[in-house]
Amino acid sequence: MLAELKGLNEECGVFGIWGHQDAANITYYGLHSLQHRGQEGCGMVLTDGKNLTGVKGEGLVTEIFTSEKMQGLSGHAAIGHVRYATAGGGGYENVQPFLFNSQSGGLALAHNGNLVNAAQLKDQLEAQGSIFQTTSDTEVLAHLIKRGGFADLKTRVKNALGMLKGAYAFLIMTETEMMVALDPHGLRPLSLGKIGDGVVVASETCALDIVGAQFIRDIEPGELVIINEEGIHSERFAHATQRSMCSMEYVYFSRPDSNVDGINVHTARKNLGKQLALESVIHADVVTGVPDSGVSVAIGYAEASGIPYEMGLIKNRYVGRTFIQPSQSLREQGVKMKLSPVRGVVEGKRVVMVDDSIVRGTTSKRIVAMLKEAGAKEVHVCISSPPIKNPCFYGIDTSTQDELIASKLSVEELRELIGADSLTFLSVEGMVKGIGRPYADGGQCLACFTGQYPTEIYPATEPVSENLTVEEVKLGAN
Repeated sequence: MLAELKGLNEECGVFGIWGHQDAANITYYGLHSLQHRGQEGCGMVLTDGKNLTGVKGEGLVTEIFTSEKMQGLSGHAAIGHVRYATAGGGGYENVQPFLFNSQSGGLALAHNGNLVNAAQLKDQLEAQGSIFQTTSDTEVLAHLIKRGGFADLKTRVKNALGMLKGAYAFLIMTETEMMVALDPHGLRPLSLGKIGDGVVVASETCALDIVGAQFIRDIEPGELVIINEEGIHSERFAHATQRSMCSMEYVYFSRPDSNVDGINVHTARKNLGKQLALESVIHADVVTGVPDSGVSVAIGYAEASGIPYEMGLIKNRYVGRTFIQPSQSLREQGVKMKLSPVRGVVEGKRVVMVDDSIVRGTTSKRIVAMLKEAGAKEVHVCISSPPIKNPCFYGIDTSTQDELIASKLSVEELRELIGADSLTFLSVEGMVKGIGRPYADGGQCLACFTGQYPTEIYPATEPVSENLTVEEVKLGAN
């Protein structure tokens, strides 16, 4: 879906490689394959065994890593990052990886996720003399590591990670080693692979595929993987809890050719479509999906319902990043520029329009209108996730309940708002079944749908007990 136009935006993507003389170019291609996870900024830091060097900037991978800049990058290891601003906002200073230099050596950090106790930790660190150079929550880890006393780096990293709450997949690199860490709940995907004698780490397996790396396994929740000249070593910095993989990784964020924790994303989305067909009996002539994530769902819906799938909406791949336009009128014009209905497919037809989610409702309203302007007799909207009623504190750009239209309107009121002839959301149970997580209770985070958070949620000051509802969290903040 055109998330940049509707208010739902990805977290970030991380990529790392160790032990390959072409580390810079491999990281470039790895980051390019993860571009869908963040389009506001990108960067990479390399090591040649003695020094850390970095390049970063605001823009797309192809814009920042020009051929001239790539020619000046060398090293046998690198970490890279593509960013969509969540905690801390935008700006060059918040583009990752962060690179810190001190008398004891350099330290580079790249992070996917969001720390829910970052504000509390920052207050404590500043009271102890720390001075922050960015507004990103990621910088907290660097300060915690550097203030870890005289212990070795591994011990300081483990102690620092133990103080963090929330969602995080971290890549940490010095001149002589790389460390990889995943939060104890495993809210974000992170995979390990090999390319020749080198080791590759990436947010999604599609990045491993694009650089020709062989998938080894997924990083486990609460695991710290250390990679250096001696090889790969794994330790635990925290006891693993019940995994709570973000449901939206399957519904929207990840590329369809990725496998997230052992489940192919395209297959999961097809299954979501089949579940939608079981939960919504609609008499229609064609099924179409809103590109990109809605397409796989629409195929599954068509298979299960017997209604033929047609390409009723075309995405223009050559439009610039119109989501940066400030006004609502320009954002709505951006929808027209990025999506076009196929009149020959939808004219005179009863259309089932399949999409992944509704956040503000403005984009769904515009797409329904476009289909009807193209001659669709009826437009029935089917959403492959439950209504998003609760904010996400783990790295998705829905941090307040006010911006979530489903928290204010009933399904019927929302149907009327977007102008659809019918509106169906997939049930929570249907979504869990469709995704097919290999755990008895689903093993995934459902907080944005149910209000049950897998970690503690910290309001402005005092921490709140874990597994509270959004209403209880709000009461705790008042």
